[in-house]
Amino acid sequence: MIQGIAAVVIWCLALCLLPDLKRRKDKSILVAALTIATALTLNVDLIYNAGDQLLGSRNLLDLIANILMVVGIYFLSRAILRAASVSEAEDAHNRAGLWTLGTVVVALVVGFSLIDAPRTSTSFMRDFGSQWPAAVYSSVQFLYIGVVMAITGLTCFRFRGEMARPYFRLALVFIGVGCTLAVVLVFVVLGMNSLHLIGELEAMTRLSYVYDAALVAAMVFLCVGLALPPVARRLARRSNTRAAAILVERLSSLWNRITSERSDIRLNQAQTAVGPHDEPERRLHRMLIEIQDALFIDPHLAQSLSQNDLDVLRETEQHLGTRLAVPEHRRPGVSRKGDTDP
Repeated sequence: MIQGIAAVVIWCLALCLLPDLKRRKDKSILVAALTIATALTLNVDLIYNAGDQLLGSRNLLDLIANILMVVGIYFLSRAILRAASVSEAEDAHNRAGLWTLGTVVVALVVGFSLIDAPRTSTSFMRDFGSQWPAAVYSSVQFLYIGVVMAITGLTCFRFRGEMARPYFRLALVFIGVGCTLAVVLVFVVLGMNSLHLIGELEAMTRLSYVYDAALVAAMVFLCVGLALPPVARRLARRSNTRAAAILVERLSSLWNRITSERSDIRLNQAQTAVGPHDEPERRLHRMLIEIQDALFIDPHLAQSLSQNDLDVLRETEQHLGTRLAVPEHRRPGVSRKGDTDP
């Protein structure tokens, strides 16, 4: 049940990341989300039973899921660290990270091969955790996760204040909290493994409730933090597109008046027309350039600009982050009387 809830949460993160697949150069977070989601999904009882029977009922699916989990954690940490801080020794860190990951995978395979697990079990550690190889097998996996998450969480909290955008700072806080909960989860698992080895099954069972809560909470905080930047950027792009469409409509009258008799500077109307797949931002930018060219060629046109024209131009400049070649005395808020040469 808990594995299923965690899997749903991480699959939701993957769905949030998919729309930006073409825009995103670094796909590490998406790879991590898909890998971790697959690992958690394989541990869902119905899927685990069916899959393990196909593999000979030797719990090989548990090994596969755990390998996918540590691989996913590696890619997740790599993406977060790259986003939070720019390291000059990134290649060296990646090589060290890959070597460590490879060592952990080998240790998992060796540990699993020493466990006596003759039947399919959807509660692998509960059924076979009394064996030392099983305790080592589980502990190696979670110690790796704990170290990686601790480093990642500390980096998020350290560089949070250096992020320019508020939503990115908030995202790093969520990720940092998620990493902290993941470290708590690791200590819980190590405690459960130790209690199982010494036969304290009742105490282990009580501790398992903390495991369930920590797992779900860690996944929720991590996924919210990772989903926040792409979702916020998507909403910002939509807002900019709507604002640009409104400005295009407001600027059209001035644009027609300024450029109608200047075919030499006016772009083809068909090229600037807004089609179903055209971006209003692009047309607004091209209209602004044409107005700028017209005012540059014929400065006297600036005298015909009304206050409304100037207001629209100012808003367009602010929206696009550009500055038109309109004489200073014709700009809103600047008095001709106060004009002085530099």
